[in-house]
This record gives sequence, C-alpha cells and structure tokens, in this order.
Amino acid sequence: MINLKALLEEINSIKPDVRLIAVSKNVTSAEVLALHAQGQLEYGENRVQEMAKKQSEISAALDIRWHMIGRLQNNKINQLISLRPTLWQSCDSLERAHEVDKRLNYKLDTLLQINSANEDTKQGVLPSNAIETYLKIQELCPNINLKGIMSIGAHSDNEKEIQKSFELSYKIYEELKPHGAQICSMGMSSDFKLAIKCGSNMIRLGTILYV
Repeated sequence: MINLKALLEEINSIKPDVRLIAVSKNVTSAEVLALHAQGQLEYGENRVQEMAKKQSEISAALDIRWHMIGRLQNNKINQLISLRPTLWQSCDSLERAHEVDKRLNYKLDTLLQINSANEDTKQGVLPSNAIETYLKIQELCPNINLKGIMSIGAHSDNEKEIQKSFELSYKIYEELKPHGAQICSMGMSSDFKLAIKCGSNMIRLGTILYV
C-alpha cells in the first residue's frame, strides 16, 4: 500500500489544498481501514450496494466520508439517499437530478458530471449544455445542493487530448463559480497530475493507492 503522506506531499507540491478521494470500488473494507489508519477519510464508490456493504462492515464511529462517483440507476436512488453520502459526484442529467430531488428529505451535496471529451462511453452532460443544466437544477431541485462539477479525462494516449478535456471542464467550472461552484473534481490514477495543473481541486485515485 502506498505511503499516503508522501503522496499528499507530492500532490501539495503541484497545488495546495487538493482533496484526495480514495476510490475503494475494487478493494476490501480491510484495505479501506488500512488506508484510514494513515489518515485518509474520504472514499468513493461506483456502486450503491458496495457503499452499503462497506458502511455496514466499517464502524460508524470512524470519521469516514463516502462519495458516490459512479452512475446512479433509478432503482438505487432510495438506497443511496438512505446512506447519506457526503457528496454525490455523478449527477449526469437534469432528469436524474429531478428523480433524486423528489425523494430527498435533506439537502444532498452534488456535483454535475460533464462529458467534456464527448465520448459515447461516458455519462454526463455535454459541455454545450452544462451551464444551462447546472442553473436549471439549482432552480428546480431545491434538495440538490450543487457544489461544482466532475469530469473524467479523455480516454486517449494523447496527453494533449486529455489536457484539452480538463481545460474545457475547468472553463465551465470557472463560469459556474459566481453561481456557487466550489469543487472541480478531475483526475484519476493515470492523469491526476495533469488534472491538478489544469485546475482540479479534487482527485479520485484508486489503483495507485493500494499497490
């Protein structure tokens, strides 16, 4: 398992105050606890049922905060709401926001997912619709507390293409700052350094943390 202190120092040398979300989708609760022992508090899950499983296995007394980072299916909305995640990072449409909003009885901190690379394999709103969608969710979904945006870098071996997708997401984030956006969640194990240089203040790392 990685030396978390050394990794955080490396991240901080690129840009201070970047939040690290440890993606725990392919690891056990024991591995989460081992990372937690090094001081990692925030974890991201792709599937609601896996978040529920880990929550039940790990003591509620621990100050672990869970993020939903994967696609949310409508038949899992009630379960996600019951788990009270710290942040729902993967709101991929106004329609999905409506479905969650009408079932919430508390305000859920949320990020709008942007498909900045315009790839068929990725969820999220297209960049051309992102600002309009963000503002409509704010207007029409009182229980969805939008805190910013999330995106995944272009699936490419060409670093310039990946950088272009990050820069586009960051530009949208900048435009949404006057509307309360505080979080720009970009960057995974393979591209987090580039994402931070492009303006990300939240990264989602999985593979490299557990080797």
